[in-house]
Amino acid sequence: MSDPPGRPQGPDRPGLADADAFDRAYRKYAPSALRRARHLLGNDQDAYEVVHDVFVRLLERPDRYRGEAALSTFFYSSVTHGCLNRLRNRTTRWSLLRERFVSGLLRHSSPGTQEALVLLRTTLERMPEPLAEVAIYYHLDGLTQDEISTLLGCSRRQVGHHLNRIARWIDKQELAACRI
Repeated sequence: MSDPPGRPQGPDRPGLADADAFDRAYRKYAPSALRRARHLLGNDQDAYEVVHDVFVRLLERPDRYRGEAALSTFFYSSVTHGCLNRLRNRTTRWSLLRERFVSGLLRHSSPGTQEALVLLRTTLERMPEPLAEVAIYYHLDGLTQDEISTLLGCSRRQVGHHLNRIARWIDKQELAACRI
């Protein structure tokens, strides 16, 4: 009896560590993985990102696929978990955003509404660029101050100062809006 297709079949078979085998697996399984991700996430951008992440992780560490199940099962499971994580992150990011960043801005509109999203976009457009960038990384992407400092090439302390400036900037905008 032979092993299922896509499964490494012994020490003389290269498995997914071989570039050609990986390329064949990508061409064969990426379309169905993308359909799965689109179905679960409801949009192309997130679906592409999840599928990309699954394949990149496998390319970087081919030992992630241990050959215990068919390769199609591995991708189905990996994409499903990636989508669930993406959905959880969406909820968490919105929660953080609402609690820490725009609670004052959204007092008169319901979170998640088109009005709230437009208000958020216009706020970020008006905010000075260095602050908007930190706000997005911290409040939307959920990055830590250490991760942001590495990304921006500055100190963690500077990121903390930016976060304080963001809060003061929002307070100042709210105050100015009350005077009008």
